[in-house]
Amino acid sequence: MSDRKGNVRLQGVVKKHGETTVLHGVDLEIRAGEFFVLLGPSGSGKTTTLRIMAGLESVSAGQVLMDDVDVTVAEPGARDVAMVFQSYALYPHMTVAENIGFPLKMVGTARDTIAQAVADAAARVSIGHLLQRRPGQLSGGQQQRVALARAIVRQPRLFLLDEPLSNLDAKLRLETRLELKQLQRALGVTTVYVTHDQEEAMTLADRVAVFMDGRIVQIATPRAIYSRPAQVSVAGFIGTPPMNLVPATWRGNVAVIDGVAHPVGATTPQPREIMLGVRPGELRSGGTGTAARVEYIEELGDHSIVDLAGAGQRLRLKAEGQARLREGETTHLSFDPGSAHLFDRASGVRLN
Repeated sequence: MSDRKGNVRLQGVVKKHGETTVLHGVDLEIRAGEFFVLLGPSGSGKTTTLRIMAGLESVSAGQVLMDDVDVTVAEPGARDVAMVFQSYALYPHMTVAENIGFPLKMVGTARDTIAQAVADAAARVSIGHLLQRRPGQLSGGQQQRVALARAIVRQPRLFLLDEPLSNLDAKLRLETRLELKQLQRALGVTTVYVTHDQEEAMTLADRVAVFMDGRIVQIATPRAIYSRPAQVSVAGFIGTPPMNLVPATWRGNVAVIDGVAHPVGATTPQPREIMLGVRPGELRSGGTGTAARVEYIEELGDHSIVDLAGAGQRLRLKAEGQARLREGETTHLSFDPGSAHLFDRASGVRLN
């Protein structure tokens, strides 16, 4: 492995395509050895950011530093990074062994050294028995492992992955996710991973940068992003199902929704218009509270998701086991004051 550590800093990075600004001054620091995830919806700028780190895209303004060296205009080959693409980008006419060893062959590594490095990399991702096959003879999951082996064979200081699991089925994606995290820990290499799948981000990342519309709106651990989203846009994106967000008026220590006051565990000196956020698992039905009509119930075995119409919009409640509610009935919704998330309605910024 490179003796450099793999620290990455982006300072004021702007990317424009003609009149369109794709990245609006991105500032980001990734620590050496960290598994760092760039998370956001399609078109939010996360893949562009990854490609800028790789040297595959130029910047319109700003700097990219790796281990305190300015690599903003450095060619991809001079950055000591390896990238795994969503499509895997394997050479169909080459064997698995030739695909894995190709980066070493390109820099003139001795044949015996390549053979040993290929065997080691293949063993790390459990494809040692596939070395003489060609990509067309492999499953999607096997092709993905070849792409990973080709990336790690060079022992780069930075490992960049662009939605590498998105082409796999759900079961295989789950298994490969665990293996990928174990591989990264064993290698100790700085890893930057792009995904729109929040579950992947939450399970893989040491820290997450959430992208929205070409800007980073929050950088934190997965737990912190889930429990204290900094913006209403993050609150509405993170969580399955995502957080319920309802317009309300915050007065004193209550949020008023459709004339019903709900205690929120925080106090404001003067009334203000907010978006009140409550996770589906924190909503309670029955008793007093905001009236809502049960529209649909999804029974999912160990829990149920109840879709309701209330407060002028669609709400979702997550119940343990089988839901006791029935479609078509009216119930009343409440929540523990400590579970309320309060956001300024105009700016979207967290208030509590």
